[in-house]
Amino acid sequence: MLIKTALLVVALSALGSLIAGAIILCLFYFVGKRSFRSIVQRLFGLVIERLLSDKYHENLMELWSAVRRTTVQNILEIGLRAEEGKLIQRPLGSAKPLPHFDTLMFVPGQMARLPKEASVPINMMVTLGPKAEKPLEIKIPLMISGMSYGVGLSEEAKQALARAAKQLGTATNSGEGPFLSEEREAAGKYIWQISRSSWGHNQQGIASADMLEVQMGQGARMGPFTVEPNDVKGKAQKLMGISPVESVVTAAVIPGINNPWDWPNYVSNLRLEAAGKPIAIKIMATGALERDLAVCLEADFDVIVLDGAQGGASGASPLLCDDLGIPSLLALVRAERFLREQGARKEVSLVVAGGYATPGECLKAIALGADAIYLGTVPLFALIHKQIHKVLPWEPLTQLVWYNSPYKKRLDINLASKSVGNVLKSMAMEMEEGVRALGKTALSEVGPNDLVALDEWTARVTGVKCAY
Repeated sequence: MLIKTALLVVALSALGSLIAGAIILCLFYFVGKRSFRSIVQRLFGLVIERLLSDKYHENLMELWSAVRRTTVQNILEIGLRAEEGKLIQRPLGSAKPLPHFDTLMFVPGQMARLPKEASVPINMMVTLGPKAEKPLEIKIPLMISGMSYGVGLSEEAKQALARAAKQLGTATNSGEGPFLSEEREAAGKYIWQISRSSWGHNQQGIASADMLEVQMGQGARMGPFTVEPNDVKGKAQKLMGISPVESVVTAAVIPGINNPWDWPNYVSNLRLEAAGKPIAIKIMATGALERDLAVCLEADFDVIVLDGAQGGASGASPLLCDDLGIPSLLALVRAERFLREQGARKEVSLVVAGGYATPGECLKAIALGADAIYLGTVPLFALIHKQIHKVLPWEPLTQLVWYNSPYKKRLDINLASKSVGNVLKSMAMEMEEGVRALGKTALSEVGPNDLVALDEWTARVTGVKCAY
């Protein structure tokens, strides 16, 4: 009985303390609220009065005017240039808005042509390099673009991308980094990119690949680039065979190419090493596209990879990102038209890249003549799905996947692989649904007649009908 009484006293005492505390908080709230409002109102009035009376060159709003004129990104990059007086490297490409696929719409089947039922299977298979002895066959038209190990991504990220591609029966690209055996072991279909670097012509990569891709350019970068020893340490540095203390500048062109007439002999020699595998050439889409494509055809490449100006890179100067090349839409239309005019469309495969982010954009590219699409930014951000809390709010999301990041070991490879696989699977399923809506049963049946343009410019550029 005594214990119960004591507990009751303690409980009543605690309850009394809570009530007293609540009363005190309420008093502070009502008194403080009025004072707080008055203080804030007074400060706000002083700030507004100062902004409206200071001369422009002394006014804080001068910065607002400058931001509207030059953008926050430009001001940031001015600061980065001012810091050390060196080339700055912007990851992930250009933010410049360029003509894309938004002004194109599909024409679904409805009355005159009926859509297909959900149970109707859609043939999504793609064959790249049909004239090669061993063409590359993939189950969906979406591939993982070349993102370099060491120069860009971590080993964990590369393994996750390779596993995801294998799950979907599609291909992953090595990028212009050194050969990573762990990536090759995790991948199914594997594309080895022969870059302009000293480690680019790797015999292991060539022997183990399902397709070779010679890299002469890409959407966000052209010409040589510098590898700083502080950025590439450890395993990647050893695989690249570079000095731990000296910078390395890659070549501007593929070694052995001194003029356009050297390409046929180069491809002929490479074909001996390829042992029947298709050989692709990756180029930046430029205003001189037809001239470049003519050289590609003369050299006898099996696949042409065309990277539009919306393409990204792990690092390139803002000028290269923003001011070189032409938009992906224009590149695709011009390339398909040129190949058709040259009678090479059925023999030479066309892969496009640069700014493709949605299933709709990818299916429209197929309709306009692309055989397959490289995706870079989409799988890159899918890698960190459900893992962003590991770096936010103090670091950008990509710190989970960059090679030179102290946070790269935090990436869960299994989760990252599953996330990328889910993204590719979901996109492919949406494309299948779109093909059924058009009343078709295969990707190969989708063409420009399945599209209409929302404005005269798009209609004239693409050759499809106007919607009006």
